[in-house]
Amino acid sequence: MAFYEFRRYEIRPGKMDEWITLFHDEIIPFQTARGMVICGVFKDETGADLFYWMRRFENEAHREALYKAVYEDEGWTKGIAPRVGECINRETIQVTRVAPTSSSVLQ
Repeated sequence: MAFYEFRRYEIRPGKMDEWITLFHDEIIPFQTARGMVICGVFKDETGADLFYWMRRFENEAHREALYKAVYEDEGWTKGIAPRVGECINRETIQVTRVAPTSSSVLQ
């Protein structure tokens, strides 16, 4: 059964604009080129340094394969990952896995 991964990041002070540019210009294209389905990207409307995003997986095997395709790729490990750590606090990342109910438009 399909599920979603809802991720919450604390952005380092003064880095939100840089993070959003990196996310939209590099992270999304990199991940989607390897099969990730990114369903939503959000920033906190109160102005807090919080960023949220959501992606969809068909099942656990699908998630594992896509994680490997993205996070073990040299383009990620040597190119993108170091810059991610400059913008977000990796120690406070929150990941919640959710499954849609039958009335959800996100099936």
